[in-house]
Amino acid sequence: MSVFFENSRSPWMEVATKSFPVLAGNTTADVVIVGSGIAGLSTAYELARRGSAVVVLDRGPIGRGMTARTTAHLSSALDDFYSEMIPIRGEEIARLHFASQAASIDRIEAIQQTENIACDFTRATAYLYLAPGDRPDMLDQERDACSRIGFSGVERVPETPLGSSWRADGYLLFPNQGHFHPLKYLDGLAAAIARMGGRLFADTIVTEISEDSHGVTVKTASGASVTADTVVVATNAPINDGAAVNAKQAPFRTYVVAGPVKRGSVPDHLYWDTAEPYHYVRLNPWRDDTDILLVGGEDHRSGEANDAKKRFSNLEFWARERFPELNEISHRWSGQVLDTVDYAAFIGLNPESQRTYVATGDSGQGITHGVVAGMMLASLILDRRSDWTEVYDPARKPPGSTPNFVTATASAIANFAERVTPGEIDSPEALKPGEGGLMRAGLSKMAVCRDLEGVLHEHSATCTHMGCLVHWNSFEQCWDCTCHGSQFAPDGTVLNGPAIQPLADTGTSETEPRSHEEVGSK
Repeated sequence: MSVFFENSRSPWMEVATKSFPVLAGNTTADVVIVGSGIAGLSTAYELARRGSAVVVLDRGPIGRGMTARTTAHLSSALDDFYSEMIPIRGEEIARLHFASQAASIDRIEAIQQTENIACDFTRATAYLYLAPGDRPDMLDQERDACSRIGFSGVERVPETPLGSSWRADGYLLFPNQGHFHPLKYLDGLAAAIARMGGRLFADTIVTEISEDSHGVTVKTASGASVTADTVVVATNAPINDGAAVNAKQAPFRTYVVAGPVKRGSVPDHLYWDTAEPYHYVRLNPWRDDTDILLVGGEDHRSGEANDAKKRFSNLEFWARERFPELNEISHRWSGQVLDTVDYAAFIGLNPESQRTYVATGDSGQGITHGVVAGMMLASLILDRRSDWTEVYDPARKPPGSTPNFVTATASAIANFAERVTPGEIDSPEALKPGEGGLMRAGLSKMAVCRDLEGVLHEHSATCTHMGCLVHWNSFEQCWDCTCHGSQFAPDGTVLNGPAIQPLADTGTSETEPRSHEEVGSK
């Protein structure tokens, strides 16, 4: 249970955080947006430019949440393959999905030009590598699926610009993709929103969201509130939702290593493979004549592994084998993605709501999905329609036979079975600073950790969202919920939703565990 906690910030975080006030009193708006990542700020921007009075609230700094942990690939190629989506959702839905993803890249390009946002936006070609042992026809099937839905220019190629440094059993080329610096872009959006009259509030923790026939009310931990006609919940995992949406997606932790390479030494394109777990690679301008090479992968279900050191070591070994130009690993970090059971995000009206909209389910394409959310939600709120409503409808009922569904359900069942197993530790005295684990206390389990300052913390191990057990993440120094992605600090406070309430500070919790049918994907 060794501690590994170094260089845990992405290179994007070297951009200075801009200051925004805390919401100190009650206020009103046309639309209140909870969350200031790519989905929240894109939605605020699209609404503000069309004349809506918007308020944006975030529990931390503006634009510094989970979006700061992305590698920011801008890809209209489907992370889970269109050849897999078509049998599940049909060719027309796949066609609309591709159109929306391609439109999102175009929209980023247009906005950064219009608003003069220096965010290193670049169009790039993407290359998919067939991992050894995978079916040789996988690439042909995906090329053919792309052709059927209007994604032109996708083709098999005999080689990639990397030459022999990264060999594979085949290659597929996707044209007209892209990449950019996500935080420079978010800062530019925030400035534009403020210029158009939007109000942004940082360090403002939302504790309650309610709606009635007259409007919505968003209450905060300080007692301040916002009343509005409509609310958009863009908090990665929606904090307003129990199981209606969250049970149809599963959290996965992904890892990234990055380091400087001489500009021009690595061809500037996007690269990823079909391995399980897969790898993904891109470049970004960094300093002087240097680019930073980002290599990600080693994904696993959140909370089901606590071996970041091994995963970073695996990534570094993999990267150095293929990129000899990479002399130094300057950054290591991890992030969380939410995979939906049918490969598309959930964007639109929250089920059984009339005024509450959600944007969640990034499925490994959080940037493009976030920009799609901005365009789509502005249209739904102001025009009551969008061409992409059916693709992303949060109320849809995905089939129960997809691999993502099977994995999510099995994980939820395993989590509840764990309630009767012994604890991971017998006594808190054995914990060193930065370590943690579950300890049995009678019929329940406690989340016990010693923070980096050596302070001991003991809380209920029951997530306050839906009653699953949390697990210690020594790299991020937090408790992760395997079911829906909530994260808690060592002292039990919420770091990431969907949970709103902190972990109980005793061995019992007021949150009763639900059945695995409620917690698992529907």
